[in-house]
Amino acid sequence: MEPAETRVLHDLLMDLVRVAGLLQPDRPEAGVPVSLSEAYAIHELDTSTAPTQQDLAERLRLDKSTVSRLIAGLEHKGLVARERDPGNRRSYRLRLTDRGRAVHAYLAEVFHRRHAHMLSAMTAAERRCLATGLAALLRALGVHRPPADHAHRDHTRRDHAHRDHGGDTAPTP
Repeated sequence: MEPAETRVLHDLLMDLVRVAGLLQPDRPEAGVPVSLSEAYAIHELDTSTAPTQQDLAERLRLDKSTVSRLIAGLEHKGLVARERDPGNRRSYRLRLTDRGRAVHAYLAEVFHRRHAHMLSAMTAAERRCLATGLAALLRALGVHRPPADHAHRDHTRRDHAHRDHGGDTAPTP
């Protein structure tokens, strides 16, 4: 790789982080009631199987103590519940509360609109190249497994929770 290519990639990634608001991770977007880390955790927890904190730490690529603090905050906001694992009483399983599912539905809609807006400014060829490039970047970063199984998400439950909270109004934690 040429040094010029490295500089271009560096500059583009720096611009992306800055423009996407990742330097201010306390709120992923105006009106969103959780931090960016909390939003990612909520997304990972909206599955049909309740993961352990260790599972969540692996999915988010965070250390256990960081995830423990993250979950404590989400639990304090009433978005997550910890329940003893019946198969291992020393372990806890994590699940979203009804409020947590409503917040996730709201976040999904906010991010979907944001991504649709960004993609609408690109040509079809640019969108394909972006998808190919991002997949290659993830592979280069060592992501060799598929992300958490989101195919089993209960979209009906999430959609109802979103409608119950007025669609565009952020559920309060």
